[in-house]
Amino acid sequence: MGADPIGGPADVTSRALLRGKVGAYVALTKPRIIELLLITTIPAMFAAQRGVPPLGLVLVTLLGGALAAGSANALNCVVDADIDAIMRRTRTRPLARHTVTPRAALVFGVVLGIAATVVLAAFTTWQAAVLADVAILFYVFVYSMWLKRRTSQNIVWGGLAGCMPVIIGWSAVTGGIGWPAWVFFGVIFFWTPPHTWALAMRYREDYAAAGVPMLPVVATERVVIRQMVLYSWAMVVCSLLLVPASSWIYAAVAAPVGLAFLGAVHRLHVRVLRAPVRQDRTPPGEFMTVFHLSNLYLTAVSVAWAVDAAFGLGVVGWPW
Repeated sequence: MGADPIGGPADVTSRALLRGKVGAYVALTKPRIIELLLITTIPAMFAAQRGVPPLGLVLVTLLGGALAAGSANALNCVVDADIDAIMRRTRTRPLARHTVTPRAALVFGVVLGIAATVVLAAFTTWQAAVLADVAILFYVFVYSMWLKRRTSQNIVWGGLAGCMPVIIGWSAVTGGIGWPAWVFFGVIFFWTPPHTWALAMRYREDYAAAGVPMLPVVATERVVIRQMVLYSWAMVVCSLLLVPASSWIYAAVAAPVGLAFLGAVHRLHVRVLRAPVRQDRTPPGEFMTVFHLSNLYLTAVSVAWAVDAAFGLGVVGWPW
């Protein structure tokens, strides 16, 4: 029999296999996490410029940042392949399903990291490139390989890698790091624990089965929610430290959304305290509500910071 015509069953199958393979490599980079990281890069660039930075610079910085984040996430998948196969939330990831080999994922992650360094060094600043490399190495070696399986404070210190896009974005514009960038770095640092622990409360059985000592696995709900309240207050207070370096636009958003988020966390705190001590089983959906609200909070504050800088109005207090 003759070969299948173009567009025949064999051709369709080949295209489907190619799409599946490409999709698997894209999944290694964890695109949804990259989106969240880039949300904090753009405002930092606007704030550093105190206006709208050149579009070309923004695009190459986002490209370099996406490559760096994709590198860190792909390498994290290699390190976490064993626990990803156990947890329901992660068992569909490429390495857990064996759609990509560990060696291929390792090479892919390293290549993305090299590409990120080249892009940032060539088109932004050498400092931005170095900071991106530091973020990758910290996420892989400090968080993934050391902290994650050893301490319940893993996400507190491991979350430092997720704060890096702010100072990378600022550095890409100025070649330095202004104090407002460090303040927003702090906002993300304090935001990470309540955000992550809220999600971990939903999947704590998974983390327990995988032997990952997330705080919700090793502590009671009362301890977890108390820590979430403390970090949430620190986050909101830190966000207000940017008011002197911004105009009224940022303050008009940061203050009310901060209070709204604190209200949600305190309501959950009260709900947990009123539950019987032996029950220790607040419906996971209530924690997931806080998780989703944390995403909205960070997005709102980031957008407000960017819009404030784009308008270029006079700052409330001290310039940088």
